[in-house]
Amino acid sequence: MTGNPCWQAIPTKLSLEQFEEFVLPHLSRGRRGPPPTLSSHKIFNYILQLLYMGCQWKMLPIERNTEGLPEIHYTRIYRAMRRWQANGFIDKIFASSARKLHQDQLLDLTVIHGDGTTTAAKKGGDNLGYSGHKHLKGDKVIAFCDRHCNVIAPFVSAPGNRNESPLLRDALPKLSQMASAIGLDLQGATVSLDGVYDCRANRKAIFNRGMIPNIPENSRGRKKPKRGRKQRFNPAIFEERFRTIERVFAWEDKFRRLLLRFEQLSQVHYALKTLAYTMINLRHYG
Repeated sequence: MTGNPCWQAIPTKLSLEQFEEFVLPHLSRGRRGPPPTLSSHKIFNYILQLLYMGCQWKMLPIERNTEGLPEIHYTRIYRAMRRWQANGFIDKIFASSARKLHQDQLLDLTVIHGDGTTTAAKKGGDNLGYSGHKHLKGDKVIAFCDRHCNVIAPFVSAPGNRNESPLLRDALPKLSQMASAIGLDLQGATVSLDGVYDCRANRKAIFNRGMIPNIPENSRGRKKPKRGRKQRFNPAIFEERFRTIERVFAWEDKFRRLLLRFEQLSQVHYALKTLAYTMINLRHYG
């Protein structure tokens, strides 16, 4: 690896060596029937190409064989992605990327940054709601990253009309499960969040997991300061959010398929989002 770990190029396709190292061990292989005419490596790269280009499945530019016909039909690529998503392979690939970063000592977990982002859904679908703050109908997710912009935990999703603050209590167990699965030690880590997450329940949930909350106090329209002891807060750590979690969400926009949600099924949309976060983590191995 060369250069600053925060500024590596985010891959939009994987070489055969990268695929065999990071993806292939987590995919199932058929035991019966004839061998497939197209390798899983090419199918996976077709999925990444659609994720990057943002085109429809039927508009995916598929290479042609010697007879001048498409080497595979786009529906087979879609079915392969749905099969990997249903079997949990895409989640395993993401977990493997976080484990690899931990083994190579590329994670800085002294501070964990978290935030939510909302995606508009123009064509409808499930798990949607109208966000009065954003003035759009869509869904939202909450994700966590370390100080080097590496996504370290599966995100939590909800309709766009849900308040983000209660969702944190659902996201923290996933963070703890991921830490336990890949051997991360989060004791004493600082969890930096926006003021929308400022409440006693969220602070208690963070403290109970051995971590320290760094959340600015939300005045909630008070004209006078809140009585009682001031909460612990480090402004310097809070300013890092715009160089970490906000940058991760900006990198996510590189994959045009995620700028707007066109999938009717939320599972498909979240699988593509998980792949995007995996590619962000794999930028160190380009």
